[in-house]
Amino acid sequence: MALAAISCGEKAPEQVPAAKPKTYSSPPPMTIDTGKQYTATIETEKGSMVAELFAKDVPETVNNFVFLAREGFYDGSTFHRVIPGFMAQGGDPTGTGMGGAGYKFDDEFTGHKHDAGVLSMANSGPNTNSAQFFITFAPQHGLDDKHSVFGRLIEGMDVLEKLTPRDPNQNPQFEGDKILRITIEER
Repeated sequence: MALAAISCGEKAPEQVPAAKPKTYSSPPPMTIDTGKQYTATIETEKGSMVAELFAKDVPETVNNFVFLAREGFYDGSTFHRVIPGFMAQGGDPTGTGMGGAGYKFDDEFTGHKHDAGVLSMANSGPNTNSAQFFITFAPQHGLDDKHSVFGRLIEGMDVLEKLTPRDPNQNPQFEGDKILRITIEER
């Protein structure tokens, strides 16, 4: 049995249980107030990222993300696909890139572009959004009007850059960096 020594004043690493895949029968009812501002704090093993969410522009998408975050859906899941210079993808509790929330919802396209630090929905084609999302490392304008942009990082681009590169197809045994939790603030 191995024991880890923690000296006075040091914190032991936070133990977060693995994500438990949950599924729902349909997209959540609209519960956000599009007149309010929403931010998401994405706490990871490498630090925290804070994103402003575009509730007024893409209400269904933000409502979905807020609902899943508040349900703890993302807690303990990983960034299962991280391609430096492109994007980091998370939101799949199975860690394979194949999991979701059990339902799909329509795309919402606005004037928001895939600039660096943008949060956008991962999908498998038109109107197949569920739970998976990605954050861009650099502008990816080839994704505009194919994936719904729903937020942008206002803090933590340095944390994004620290995420460990990962491709679940090349090394399915390697677990990506964990999302400890996502908390939502409403103002």
